[in-house]
Amino acid sequence: MALPDDAWQTELLAGLESLYEDLHRHPELSGQEHRTAAKAAQALAAAGYEVTEGVGGTGVVGLLRNGEGPVVMLRADMDALPVREETGLPYASEVYATGPDGDSVPVAHACGHDMHVACLAGAAALLARLRPHWSGTVLAVFQPAEELVAGARAMIEDGLFERFPRPDIVLGQHVGPLPAGMIGHREGPVMAAADFADVELFGRGGHGSRPEATVDPVLLAAHVVVRLQGIVAREVPAAETAVVTVGRLQAGTKENIIPDTARLGISVRSYTPQVRRLVIDAVERIVNGEAAASGSPKPPVIAWKSAAPVLVSDVEATRAVLADLGGHFGQERMLPLPPIAASEDVGLFGEAAGVPTVFWFWGGPDAASVLAAFQEGRHDQLPSNHSPEFAPVVQPTLTTGVEALTVAALGRLGG
Repeated sequence: MALPDDAWQTELLAGLESLYEDLHRHPELSGQEHRTAAKAAQALAAAGYEVTEGVGGTGVVGLLRNGEGPVVMLRADMDALPVREETGLPYASEVYATGPDGDSVPVAHACGHDMHVACLAGAAALLARLRPHWSGTVLAVFQPAEELVAGARAMIEDGLFERFPRPDIVLGQHVGPLPAGMIGHREGPVMAAADFADVELFGRGGHGSRPEATVDPVLLAAHVVVRLQGIVAREVPAAETAVVTVGRLQAGTKENIIPDTARLGISVRSYTPQVRRLVIDAVERIVNGEAAASGSPKPPVIAWKSAAPVLVSDVEATRAVLADLGGHFGQERMLPLPPIAASEDVGLFGEAAGVPTVFWFWGGPDAASVLAAFQEGRHDQLPSNHSPEFAPVVQPTLTTGVEALTVAALGRLGG
């Protein structure tokens, strides 16, 4: 179903823009989204929803019942990242917070979750205005801790689908480095599965001037990092896709002290169970093998966290949603995408409920700048999600995100 008209923008848009800028200025780390959750709850209550806070930690659930019909779940994530913002925006974040390790860290919405919250708040309000045009139930879910790939599971374990109506479909979206106003889409596997490993390597410390009297875990860690890069290049079949990244390497306290230990944080992305198993086994083989080759006094400790499954956008449901989005926005604004190697936990909702998930991207950066970068072959140089310089332009990003969620929901609700 298409939107009846654009009159909603006159009454809602200014408030949504203010909400977005406020959220951008006041980001909160994963699991600490108390202020953001309160803003989401206020927006839902103002639109007439039944509101429940504190689901799975700081999660917020809104229910709008409008007679018999399907239950449609709309989801937005709320958390920010430990990144120092460098956008130069007048509403840029200057927030510092205490991270999981107890250190003070800068915080910024470098992944666009503030835009996600504002768009779901807008779609919820717009759907409330359009109640004469649909029947059923809207389940609006504001999820914490997506950046830890933990919030969806926490909400599910807190009884999301026992305490609230079980949905017939889960709809989600993510802003990204596409031209603002464009809708990026894909059927089937959209985003990769994610597995994370914390690795502790053991050496024998000593004075930096006497390396022969030590087992140097820094050198060992360096060999592990380099060797891990051979997994995808030499072990994963060319027709398959995987990514292995060492995002954290910590060792030592002073330049003339060889430490006792080194720690690595490793992430693995994959799209099939077979490749996932191959890569995880290879990581363990390499870590243990390099430790043995270096003469480590004891075996390394490898702690795995299985964070998120492959995000699959149900083929049949996705085609139906895309038909509605294409009809509303025009096919010229619809952009097919390749698989994305990043990961998302929204798929856990559909998996737990046993219903289809449909997920799409939409553009945030200035369209002219992105198109020029594509034409000049420098698209990879543009700020993207998790960059300290990433921030969507407010318009048309906000309007597009609100309308995409609303149009997709209307097409799944009863008429």
